[in-house]
Order: sequence, then C-alpha cells, then structure tokens
Amino acid sequence: MKVHFFATLRQIVGQKTVEIDLPENSSVQDFLEIIVTQYPPMRKELLDENGNLYRHVHVFVNGRDAPFLKHGMNTIIQPDDTLNVFPAVGGG
Repeated sequence: MKVHFFATLRQIVGQKTVEIDLPENSSVQDFLEIIVTQYPPMRKELLDENGNLYRHVHVFVNGRDAPFLKHGMNTIIQPDDTLNVFPAVGGG
C-alpha cells in the first residue's frame, strides 16, 4: 500500500512516499502502530500518551479523514487504498 507523508513527517521517513505491507484486515489504528514501530520518532508526532491519534494530525484514507469515516480509526484498510498523513501545520 502506498502511504504519502507530508511536511516534517517526510524528514522522519526519508521520502515522500513509502510502500507499507499491512496484514490483511488491518485498521487505520493498526497502520499507525506499524508506522511508529518502523519509524520510532513518528510516535511523538502522531500519537498521544494513550496511543491515540492527535486531533491535529490527519490520516486520510482515499482522501477522507479517518476519524470521520463510518468506523473511524477502526476502518479496515484495503490493499489498494492510498493513505496520506499530515502533521499539524501552523502559520498565519
């Protein structure tokens, strides 16, 4: 599955797009756990102390923000889905 990282997250993974192999029937939350295992510095950027996605971080599944999908972070990711991960963006 293709995962696109944006802004400061690209520096952590070393490139814009990576291929991630997920086990069958993995959820968005499972994906996050795999990402922070493969890229440990990503944990503090994506997850709070309880392992939940920060509200200011966005994981889009096929262009839709995961927390707003029907099953939220428990949405099952399909092998042909595209994920985009955006950190908090500040500015004015």
